[in-house]
Amino acid sequence: MKLWGGRFTKPTNQLVEEYTASIRFDKKLATYDVQGSLAHVRMLKKCGIVTDTEADMIVDGLQTVAAKIETGEAELNEAHEDIHMNVEKLLIDEIGSVGGKLHTGRSRNDQVALDMRLYLRDIVLELIQLLTAVQQSLYKQAESNMDTILPGYTHLQRAQPVLFAHHMLAYVFMFQRDIERLADSLKRINKMPLGAGALAGTTFSIDREYVAQELHFDSICENSLDAVSDRDFVVEFLSDASIIAMHLSRLCEEMVQWSSAEFNFIELDDAFCTGSSMMPQKKNPDVAELVRGKTGRVYGHLNGMLTMLKGLPLAYNKDMQEDKEGMFDTAETLRGALSLFAPMIETMAVKKVSMYEAVRQDFSNATDLADYLTGKGMAFRDSHEAVGNIVLYCIHHNKYLLDLSLDEFRSFSEVIEADIFEALSPEMVVNARQAPGGTAVQSVRKQLEKAADLLKENHAWYQRKSKQ
Repeated sequence: MKLWGGRFTKPTNQLVEEYTASIRFDKKLATYDVQGSLAHVRMLKKCGIVTDTEADMIVDGLQTVAAKIETGEAELNEAHEDIHMNVEKLLIDEIGSVGGKLHTGRSRNDQVALDMRLYLRDIVLELIQLLTAVQQSLYKQAESNMDTILPGYTHLQRAQPVLFAHHMLAYVFMFQRDIERLADSLKRINKMPLGAGALAGTTFSIDREYVAQELHFDSICENSLDAVSDRDFVVEFLSDASIIAMHLSRLCEEMVQWSSAEFNFIELDDAFCTGSSMMPQKKNPDVAELVRGKTGRVYGHLNGMLTMLKGLPLAYNKDMQEDKEGMFDTAETLRGALSLFAPMIETMAVKKVSMYEAVRQDFSNATDLADYLTGKGMAFRDSHEAVGNIVLYCIHHNKYLLDLSLDEFRSFSEVIEADIFEALSPEMVVNARQAPGGTAVQSVRKQLEKAADLLKENHAWYQRKSKQ
């Protein structure tokens, strides 16, 4: 007999039962379902809705049920549809009919909204911790490579040389925005929906604020209809996750390119690569490639959630059962990727010599030649054209700028003097960019200091939040 079956005259069709059951995936919410139920029954006791004896029996029973679920002793059954009904059925089996009083003053509609908020609250904190670890590994690579110069690119064409530390720090600040977005989302996740009932509230004199305090929520959801139908907090999580996945994918793309023979800028540790079953020489950056590939999976969950919600009237609809699998999978996908990323970056070997040789064999110092001519009094547009002609000359003669003699330089402009060779050296080109945020050593050191402060702040913030 279903716990809701009093109004029905025949059993649920077996195919319907299998199709509508969610226990195969929402069992992930078991811990949170029990956590919410414990707070709910304590509130019922406080308000005199159940007796002290009944409340104590329910609390003991819930704790027993939770332990049995954790050890696998308790059987979760599709016939009971979801985690909420399974927990309640196990409770009734454990302590008898008094277990049926647990559901007083609540519905599965506000119950599932509570469970999902509790789950996401923990996931967001965990992802922030993992992102901070990734930042730390990038910071260490930056700190160790303050004298490493590599080509910077636009359009995947050599553009201007930059410090490798500068490049690594770009991702530190990129992931900082991700952390800030996740942290800000807690304002909207950490609102307590329980007590909204199915859609209209409850006739029982409950104390929603008490439950919010018990579960460490900042406030309650103000409107019962909105409380049970709101999944904005899931959409926001999936959106934040998609941006994180995009950032990871961009870094993965660079790692894949840089580890190729064509670039030869880095070598990933053997522990984070795989080989070929046919070609014995291969060392494939599979982790980076797979993280890049799974980005589409995360995007798909966001699109699926938005599409599912777009036509739903208030309040709860069965469509909303589709809100969980994408959320769970996204959390697991990011957790797995970020757990691998920190050690993969930290153990990455940086090939300084190869990077430097690449910088000396390109025209990424051409802008500095134009700036040099402009500094000698030439209009920038004229200097731009002159340098374009010099580059074309070099291409025709299979040379780079630093391969030219002073006479060759002066054949294009009489203002060029012997100091041009120092001005076009990779070190001078890099260190000329001393404006805040630039790639000069002095500027990058300031970025390192800022990054160090952010890492300390992130760690302190996580410690505070995890204790609340």
